[in-house]
Amino acid sequence: MPALRVIIATSSPLAQSRLARDLAALPDIDLCGQATDLSAVYMLAEQREPDIALIGRDMLNHPDFEGILSLFGMIGTACIEIATGPGAAAGDAAILPGTAPAALRARLHAVQAAAMPRRLPAVTPADSGTARAFRPDSVILIGASTGGIDALLQILSALPPDCPPTAIVQHTGAAFSDSLIRLFVRCAKARVLPAQDGIALSPGTIVVGAGCRGHLQLAPGTPLQTRVLPGTAVSGHIPSVDVLFQSALPVAPRIVAALLTGMGRDGAQGLLELRRAGARTLAQDEASSVVYGMPRAAADLGAAEQIVALPQMAGAILAHCTEQRMEAARK
Repeated sequence: MPALRVIIATSSPLAQSRLARDLAALPDIDLCGQATDLSAVYMLAEQREPDIALIGRDMLNHPDFEGILSLFGMIGTACIEIATGPGAAAGDAAILPGTAPAALRARLHAVQAAAMPRRLPAVTPADSGTARAFRPDSVILIGASTGGIDALLQILSALPPDCPPTAIVQHTGAAFSDSLIRLFVRCAKARVLPAQDGIALSPGTIVVGAGCRGHLQLAPGTPLQTRVLPGTAVSGHIPSVDVLFQSALPVAPRIVAALLTGMGRDGAQGLLELRRAGARTLAQDEASSVVYGMPRAAADLGAAEQIVALPQMAGAILAHCTEQRMEAARK
């Protein structure tokens, strides 16, 4: 039986060294890396694909840990909390540095045996197996926050390589931006690029504004281009979904916009303005949202013409981008 591959991630040097010593005493455990910050955790997991990650509570509670959990799910890594700090004690959900070797080994193997297998994003594409003819000028815009990383993984994995040009704002910290882009690249068939000035929005291109230092916007041109403009927070965020949506108002009839799970109201007003200007607009439903904040705000405003469950979202977006749908709507 191959050794279990384990990584340790905690900002506590004492916990790091004690756990490393504990694991070194176990012959069937391969300690394949240690990390002290979230970016290093992501890169280590990406490179080594461990069976188990021992994670300090400080990292587990960080809002950007959502993206790392998504990666763990994709590569089949089980996560165990490290019990640290005054009065720390091992329990059902945590491992205490200094645990007896036999007990530590048994716990690791039990967790690995119970771990979920690697998962691929679950999608329900519309018109499966049917060739699509996308409207040449159609553009997809998506906004998301808490819970949005897993939601976007599902949607991006369902978009074909020649999907309509797509621009996305996902709320996340700047330190996790590069890692998040790589995560999306892993699951997308189309080309995924980080937001920057001057990217031509051509078919098969997905531009992601996540943790960038300005607001992702659409700029005029043939084809449309992206721009990232510095500024203050809008709806509490940089980049802001509202800013992305509002930048598309001059070409609203070309736009299919979706607002996904997330806390707060960012994107709801912009979605309403897009709908009034002739865009097709969708919002995720409550049952499939991790946090029903942003899509609820959109629904309350009447900004979304469709309320869609996440598994059907990609198909619903693409249906609005097809020539057949657009031609039918004009008859």
